[in-house]
Formats: sequence, structure tokens, C-alpha cells
Amino acid sequence: MKTEENKSIYYFGRKKKKHSGYSKLRFKIFMQTFAIVILTFFIIFTLYSRFWFGRVGDWIVKFLQDAFRLDYADALNIYQYGLRDNSYWIIFGAVAVCFLLLFQFLLSWFIRYFNEIDMALDKLIQGEDKEIVMSTEMAPMERKLNVLRETLEKRELEAKLAEERKNNLVMYLAHDIRTPLTSVIGYLSLLEEAPDMPIEQKAKYVHITLEKAIRLEGLINEFFEITRYNIQEIILENEKIDLYYMLLQMIEEFYPVLTEKGNKVILHSEEDVIIYGDSVKLARVFNNILKNAIAYSYKNTQIDIFVQEVLATETEQLGKILIKFQNQGKTIPKEKLSVLFDKFYRMDEARTSDTGGAGLGLAIAKEIVTMHGGKISAESEQERVSFVVELPIR
Repeated sequence: MKTEENKSIYYFGRKKKKHSGYSKLRFKIFMQTFAIVILTFFIIFTLYSRFWFGRVGDWIVKFLQDAFRLDYADALNIYQYGLRDNSYWIIFGAVAVCFLLLFQFLLSWFIRYFNEIDMALDKLIQGEDKEIVMSTEMAPMERKLNVLRETLEKRELEAKLAEERKNNLVMYLAHDIRTPLTSVIGYLSLLEEAPDMPIEQKAKYVHITLEKAIRLEGLINEFFEITRYNIQEIILENEKIDLYYMLLQMIEEFYPVLTEKGNKVILHSEEDVIIYGDSVKLARVFNNILKNAIAYSYKNTQIDIFVQEVLATETEQLGKILIKFQNQGKTIPKEKLSVLFDKFYRMDEARTSDTGGAGLGLAIAKEIVTMHGGKISAESEQERVSFVVELPIR
């Protein structure tokens, strides 16, 4: 009940704030309408007094006498029965025409605000970077359109940066592919030219060729990853997931890589943790994070996975699960933490090591977590790197 009351107060406050945002415009329209009403009543009074008390009647009688050669009595009768007895209808018609003309003027004045909005939208469509300026009465609309302009500029800049990173990455990949491919061709040529090569030497050449071929396969997979990201549509197939079992199984799959580097993964979690989501997509999220943690961890260090359940509160009606991956590695600067989940961003931008892929793993992870109604973030200090995934229980 308390939450509903707070929500009602909140919406009432929002409605009131939104309602008073155009107070200047509303006041100006009211004053314009009021002026038209006053002017209309003035016209009514003027016409009525002129027809009833003024000399307009004498002027009309004289006009009928001169124009149609009538005597005074006939002209007076025509005026009396034709005009004076119908003076109310004549005044009403004149007032109606006058009111419509004045109202047309009011509409013409009011339409200029729509013209301002139309011109502002044209600027947004054309991508002008100038600040949008509107009338004082349209200040709320001006602020919103400027926020929209800034948002569009930010998204355009992000898209350009992502496209630039992608193009650079494709160029690096194309260059990197040539090295293992040249080695594969070279060693295979040696094996073909010397069929009687000693077994030990042949085994050495085959082993090197296999390593280069595996590296080549990895680079080609990165190309496919880039292409697939551009055309993919993430569709969730939600179900109940045993989170503890999923993480435990994932750790076992990385056992060979962990053993090679001397790392180990410790899972800190209850065994009965259940979440609701797409098991395949979430497995990809955790796989990408754990893969990064292993790749950038110091040798012979421990990687910890903490799973914590946060119960629902008055402010948050739904409970959530926090999954934290923590490893010991080089501290990530704060400026890089902010772009860590951007498309095609790689920590090893110079590609001097075999760590890192196409720079899509964390970007895809963020999209999947967001679609589940969750959040993902990264922290790094004192040679410790942590990735935190927040997911709703239901």
C-alpha cells in the first residue's frame, strides 16, 4: 500500500510538473482568447448602439431615398421592417463574422508555434549541430528537443567510433591472417619437397603447421563473429536455470586452459540458486566474462566467482541475483572501463598478444543481460578486475 501511495504521489507530481511546464503558453493563449471575447463584446455594443440610438438609421433612410427615388415614408418603412426589426440577426451575423475573423487571426498566431517545432525537427533531420532556439513559451519543448539533438549526436558519434574500430579491426585481422597462412604454406611446401625428411624434423614441422592453422582458424572465426554481429537478432527462450550447475560445468570446460596457465577458479555459491532466462544466451555471457578473466589474469592466480541473492525490498519489488567474476590482473584505467562494453573494443589494441577476440564478447554480453532486464558492470583497482552481472530472479 505504501508503494502504491508513493507511486500515486510520484505520478501526481509528474503530471503537475508536466502540466505547469507550458504555463506561459497557456497564459498567453488565455489572454489572446480573452482579448477576442472583449473585442467581440465591444463590437456588439458599438453595432447595437449605432443601430438603435445613433444616426446610422437616418443615413440608411436617406440612402434608400436617393438610390431608389423613394419618398421618406416608404424608405422609413423599408428600414423599419426590413432592417430595424431584424437588427438582432444582423448584429449577430456581423459579430459572428467578426469573431471568426479574429479567431482566424488567433489560429494564425498559434500555428507559428507548430512552425517552430517543424523547423526544429527539420534541423534534427538534417543533423545540424546548432542549438535549437524557440519562443519563451515553448521553453519545455526547446529543452526536450535539445536533449534529443544531443542524444542523436552522441549515438551518431558512437556509431562512427564503432564503425572505425570495426574497420581497423578488419584491417588488423586481414594483416594477421597473412602471417600464419604464409607459415602454413611454407612448412607444407617443405614437407612436399622433402618426402624423405627425418621423422623428428617432419613431426616438428607438422606441429608448427598445426599451431599456425589453429591460429588461422581463430582469426577467421573473428571475421565470422564480426559479420554475425551485424546481422544477428537476439531472441530469448526463457526457462528455469540451475545457475550453480551452469557455472560449475563452465569451469570444468575451461580446465585445460586454466591448467596451462596455472590458474584455478573457485565458485562461491549455494547449490540451489535458480534463475529464469535463456540458458544458451546467459551461458554465452558467463563464458565471455570467464574467458576474459582467464586471458587477462596473472599466471598461477585464483579466479573467484561469487553468487549472491538479494531479496526484494520496498523500493525494489523483485529480487535479484548478483554474479561477480573477480581475477588478479593488470588494473584497467577508469577511462577504459567506460568503453569496455562498446562494440569492437579490445584491451590489446596493438594486437601484440593472442588475448582478446573481435571485441564483441562483452558488447554481446551487455545486450543479452539488458534483454533479461539486468545490468552488467566492471570495476578495477589494485590489480583486481571484477565483472558484476545483475539479473532479476523472475
